[in-house]
Amino acid sequence: MITEIVFEDDRWADMGFKTLAEAAAKATLSHCLDDGPWKISVLACDDARISALNDDFRQKAQPTNVLSWPSEERGARVPGGATITPQDAELGDIAISYDTCLREADAAGLSLAEHATHLMVHAVLHLLGHDHERDEDATVMEALEIEILGKLGVPNPY
Repeated sequence: MITEIVFEDDRWADMGFKTLAEAAAKATLSHCLDDGPWKISVLACDDARISALNDDFRQKAQPTNVLSWPSEERGARVPGGATITPQDAELGDIAISYDTCLREADAAGLSLAEHATHLMVHAVLHLLGHDHERDEDATVMEALEIEILGKLGVPNPY
């Protein structure tokens, strides 16, 4: 298993998030890296918990869909460039909010599973050093998301 999941909100467990998160992580890692003993910790929570985390780490006291904390800096040194290959099997941590994910899925006319899969792929790419702050990096990250999601049978979210 790549993902170790802590369920703070049972609604995640009820919708089969364990299988979904593992599949999304596996697809993302196999697309971007050689096989390895990769490990990711995931907190499946609600808006109250992710809002507190968002405030603690980003000084934004509001809920968000997903947060990620890479275990080391892996970002591209030049815009649109290659990220740094992980040196450690522990890639980092992810927190995902059921409430925000469900709201966004409903607003976009997506299933919760499709949107949660997209958010997991997105967060794992962040753990691998991808970002969307610079336009060139956003282009690379979105293209990766589309390719990986396509392999998982999830339509292009963009």
